[in-house]
Amino acid sequence: MAGDGGAAAERVAAAVEAAAAGGWEFRNAYRRQLLALSRRIRLLGPFAEELREARRGPTDAGKERERERALAPLADALEKALDLLRLGRDGSRIFLVLERDNVLKKFQGVIAQLEQALCDFPYDKLDISDEVREQVELVHAQLRRAKERADMPDDEFYNDVLSLYNKSYDPSAELDILERLSEKLHLMTITDLTHESLALHEMVASGGGQDPGEHIEKMSMLLKKMKDFVQTQNPEMGPPIVTKLMDSNGEPRPVNIPDEFRCPISLELMKDPVIVATGQTYERACIEKWLASGHHTCPNTQQRMTNTTLTPNYVLRSLIAQWCEANGIEPPKRSSQPNKPTSACSSSERANIDALLSQLCSHDPEEQRSAAAELRLLAKRNANNRICIAEAGAIPLLLSLLSSSDLRTQEHAVTALLNLSIHEDNKASIISSGAVPSIVHVLKNGSMQARENAAATLFSLSVIDEYKVTIGGTGAIPALVVLLSEGSQRGKKDAAAALFNLCIYQGNKGRAIRAGLVPLIMGLVTNPTGALMDEAMAILSILSSHPEGKAAIGAAEPVPVLVEMIGSGSPRNRENAAAVMLHLCSGEQQLVHLARAQECRIMVPLRELALNGTERGKRKAVLLLERMSRFLVQQQEEKEAQLLASAQAIPRIAEQVQETDIPEQLDSPSPQYPMVA
Repeated sequence: MAGDGGAAAERVAAAVEAAAAGGWEFRNAYRRQLLALSRRIRLLGPFAEELREARRGPTDAGKERERERALAPLADALEKALDLLRLGRDGSRIFLVLERDNVLKKFQGVIAQLEQALCDFPYDKLDISDEVREQVELVHAQLRRAKERADMPDDEFYNDVLSLYNKSYDPSAELDILERLSEKLHLMTITDLTHESLALHEMVASGGGQDPGEHIEKMSMLLKKMKDFVQTQNPEMGPPIVTKLMDSNGEPRPVNIPDEFRCPISLELMKDPVIVATGQTYERACIEKWLASGHHTCPNTQQRMTNTTLTPNYVLRSLIAQWCEANGIEPPKRSSQPNKPTSACSSSERANIDALLSQLCSHDPEEQRSAAAELRLLAKRNANNRICIAEAGAIPLLLSLLSSSDLRTQEHAVTALLNLSIHEDNKASIISSGAVPSIVHVLKNGSMQARENAAATLFSLSVIDEYKVTIGGTGAIPALVVLLSEGSQRGKKDAAAALFNLCIYQGNKGRAIRAGLVPLIMGLVTNPTGALMDEAMAILSILSSHPEGKAAIGAAEPVPVLVEMIGSGSPRNRENAAAVMLHLCSGEQQLVHLARAQECRIMVPLRELALNGTERGKRKAVLLLERMSRFLVQQQEEKEAQLLASAQAIPRIAEQVQETDIPEQLDSPSPQYPMVA
């Protein structure tokens, strides 16, 4: 436990043991780098043994403090390295490739931190043998070389994934690309692809509240392509099953439901998909009935389930809803009161958590900070930890620390709540504990890191519709708008994600508009760097459906930007821009906006969107084309009416000229001229 004598030595030994424990199977683009990192940590095994051996002997307090100071940086670096190894083992393989730059930065950061921790290491203070010292120095030399040499993954590998992700490949080469990627990513079976889907879900769920948006949609598209490819290679999987579902008009019609959207038990479209201990996903009602019947195995794999925890599969639920919308099908309604999962917490894990909760209650600020930090890490690691920590009664204790004068303690507490909130049942516990005002307090007054994580927590809680109302009524929205304006890049993303979720509720739209969100969003939309463009367009789309929002957007001269976005934005941004334009082109100011859209030559990009956009984008484009066409016909009719009126006026003018403007003396010869006989 941090803060006890010899804590750093124990942390070093525990990290080395964890790296040497086995189970580190790396099947992704960074296999070589991950194996090298785990090997270097394992080489410190004898060093860890001598550290533990030294702790068993007598030592004075002064020497213990010196050991603590000497080993603390190495302990921190090794724990960071373990986090990276876990990411490589458990993380989504597709996501890790697409995030290549960030992943490589993590590698470089971990290697640099390890190398720095071993630089000028005070061996004399640790009673380390010469033989072990030589081995540690060997590891240091390897890390120094690795720090100086960037070890890049396969470029062809990265480019293949990127080409499929961005649809920038030659269609004739698609099968070759899919074959290469399936082999390199080890996604050659439906089981592999299912595990990849689950890994993607877990990374999104623990991603700090960031709204994945188009990113997840594209990665899911990649998974679908690979699944189709694998199924083509294995025809015995059989053809898709046809089912009748209700369309948006309440009429039944036959549809092919993707296999991954069907419950393996009922073979029906899943309403509330949940993940069991084996990693398989089922409809909640079906798997609960299976478990209630006394079964202890997974229906799909026949593996014995180590626990009965059911974790909501948010990513799959979102994809099912998108598929329903795209196919004009009524989205499935899920149960609002799922049964609470049984905890899988072992007695030793519960004892450790109870000890940490005792520290949270301590009057020693150091102990409180240390315990909050450890709970934060435990809650981040997996779903079982989140359940166990909440069951032990951590939520009220963490809430009490949100008002701590120690900003670091406050940050650990709000981040622990963020990680706990990933589990759906914990959301209800956090809300019912009256947490929102305290989280908003941190959002307004905490450190920048704490403010960002407070925003992410509000995003996570606002996934439940009824909580959108609760959060919106606590002053959270103006504080999120401030963070969107002045936060770091990550803070702005967290604030934008939370604002988007909250503004889905109509009552919160007015609050956001009055807090000054529209000018801020328009600034992001016109930002030449394109930062937060996706988030800004999504928010603009939902605000444009509110009368105040439509007026505020219209006052910002948005039409040229929206027309450009419809023509050259990403698929999601094009559909959102069309949705905003459609709202603007209805109501009091519609003629002004329609005329401006005509000046900006909107018809060509609209026609292209109607042909090649997303399903929602096509619908919006068609409606907007109809509205523009009526406007153009009306304009043409008005012009023709004016021309006709002008043409009819010309004879009348001529008659008036003949009657009034020609002098009478010209009608007969003037008497002053002589007449010719």
